Amino acid sequence: MMTTISESYMLPNQQKQTTQQQNQDILGKDDFLKILITQLQNQDPSNPMDDREFIAQMAQFSTLEQMTNMNNSIQKFVNLQTSQSLVQHSELIGKKVTWMRIVDVDEYRQDIEYLDNTVQAVRLELDGQIRIQLDDGRWISNEQIYQVSQKNEPVEPNPDEETDPEEDPVEVPEENEEPGDQ
Repeated sequence: MMTTISESYMLPNQQKQTTQQQNQDILGKDDFLKILITQLQNQDPSNPMDDREFIAQMAQFSTLEQMTNMNNSIQKFVNLQTSQSLVQHSELIGKKVTWMRIVDVDEYRQDIEYLDNTVQAVRLELDGQIRIQLDDGRWISNEQIYQVSQKNEPVEPNPDEETDPEEDPVEVPEENEEPGDQ
């Protein structure tokens, strides 16, 4: 069996290229410095630029640089989180999952149906969502997963199924008995 690498692994590089092309249309900090230097070189010697104006422009430049650095750091963090999420979800491959889907009961009501499948693959969509391929070929969202277990482990009953009262007895206090006097 030959292993292939999905194109979705190349997504962060493709996004960077698109972002860089869009950023070329926006004035950056280098452009700001060029304008400021040109303004200083071409000022009237008899009426030089006010110190307060110069300080205000330098403060704007410093703020712009800090915001750019913060934006870059946040973008790196988001990219790291996205790749970590894919790696974490890849641990589901080969495991049995109980997942839920909403089914229409009639025109006005819906119900939740629980299904069991084995995870075959995990992928990262272009929008950053994690999708999981099941053994029947169906792709589901990671948000639909209700429970994960080893492939041969029994699955606990669904919360909406009734339990046998003999299996799960509930102690009810007698009418004359206070709830802590047992």
